[in-house]
Amino acid sequence: MSRHDVAVAGVGMHPWGKWGKNFVEYGVHAARAALADSSIAWQDVDLVVGGETVRNGYAGYVAGSTFASALGWNGARIATSYAACATGAQALDTARARILAGMSEVALVVGADTTPKGFLAPNAGERWEDPDWLRFRLLGMTNPAYFALYARRRMDLYGATPEDFAAVKVKNARHGLENPNARYRKEVSVEDVLTSAVVSDPLHLLDICATSDGAAAVVLCSTEYAAKHGIGGGVRINAISTVTPTFPNTVIDMPLLSTDSANAVGAPEQTFKEAIGQAAYDEAGIDPADVSVAEVYDLSTALELDWIEDLQLCKRGEAEALLRAGDTTIGGRIPVNPSGGLACFGEAVPAQALAQVCEIAWQLRGRATGRQVEGARVGITANQGLFGHGSSVILSV
Repeated sequence: MSRHDVAVAGVGMHPWGKWGKNFVEYGVHAARAALADSSIAWQDVDLVVGGETVRNGYAGYVAGSTFASALGWNGARIATSYAACATGAQALDTARARILAGMSEVALVVGADTTPKGFLAPNAGERWEDPDWLRFRLLGMTNPAYFALYARRRMDLYGATPEDFAAVKVKNARHGLENPNARYRKEVSVEDVLTSAVVSDPLHLLDICATSDGAAAVVLCSTEYAAKHGIGGGVRINAISTVTPTFPNTVIDMPLLSTDSANAVGAPEQTFKEAIGQAAYDEAGIDPADVSVAEVYDLSTALELDWIEDLQLCKRGEAEALLRAGDTTIGGRIPVNPSGGLACFGEAVPAQALAQVCEIAWQLRGRATGRQVEGARVGITANQGLFGHGSSVILSV
């Protein structure tokens, strides 16, 4: 057992969709589902960590307190985390740290969101030191345009095609058919993707995930508590990586895109997203070859292919070959996004890293009905928070 291990006592979700309700309702639903799954009473929870949701007013900014209040004051300590799309994993890390320090026995981590229609936009007001605000307002670089640059890079460097990107969507849509929490549960064809509206060339509408309402929750406890009470089914979190780049050995993007001056001082050892995954492997004491299943951040179809390589599930430039061979589908060598991914869920930002952990926990317990990866023993997740932060979580049974 790793000195970093904590037990996953229970997991729960509120289905993703556009429900038009307050985010608290979704979070409470997911929290109660996770508590029921754990068989731990709410009164025994001594820590609540909420994933902050910046679009939902003051209650969203103090999400830990908001969820604790909505569930009924029980005297638990509270904390709130925000890290964009990596919010859920950072919230988990806060809970894990207190458990490993002996300051908590049972922690409830909740993320929930109510999102506006359309692609996510920056919050109101001028924020001249915010790279996201600058990217949106000064460069006109919305998220779909940002994703399209990644996609175009794969085409130029590795020979990826729009058909490859469409095949990612086809795979994930098929995976999500039997997922009761997925928003989109409909098969699509490559032709459906390629004939959908072009949003930012080479990406079409069906290449890009939607925004959604939804929630996910995880109950963590010490391994001793889990053993004593016979809970959790043996699922443990072995590592949570939230590392930042290490200058000058890590760059935000591919070293092949480095400027001449950067190349003059030596090529970086790894990219930022590779650093996130490697830190998780190092902490868990495992190799990429040990991974049975992965849930990765498919904001666009092309980004899924990047993450497969960043997590070292194949060599750089080989993700398309894995996809074409069927290795990343359920039944293949390394199934990726058996939940259906964000392609089937959409973005509910504070919840999505937690939703990935929920899926991996179900997979490791053999409870992912209709989408089960047989014999899954180790799972990894990945999210990018943009501009120097992200997350990866490793679970095993």
